[in-house]
Amino acid sequence: MSRTFQRVMGVALLLGAGALSLPVTAALLDGSAAENWIIPVQAGVMAVIGAVCGLALPALAPTDVSTAVRALIGAGWGLIAGTVGVFVFWFLLGGFGGT
Repeated sequence: MSRTFQRVMGVALLLGAGALSLPVTAALLDGSAAENWIIPVQAGVMAVIGAVCGLALPALAPTDVSTAVRALIGAGWGLIAGTVGVFVFWFLLGGFGGT
């Protein structure tokens, strides 16, 4: 696979996972005892998904770094995608006016 294709696939996969991770996590942790855990669990899941993407798609990280650094960079990309997913979900629920 070319580096460009790997990057496009990685970004698409991470943004898709970021958009779906919050509603899925909220559905699984539905209840008053676990509602404070939704965002931390979603962030952890996105960090793991990002680390796996960073390892599976080497083009998401610089070429001269070790495997552990590639996983950390992927986890960072996963957290960014998760944050984008939270904001997209927030705007879909509340709109731009916040009402």
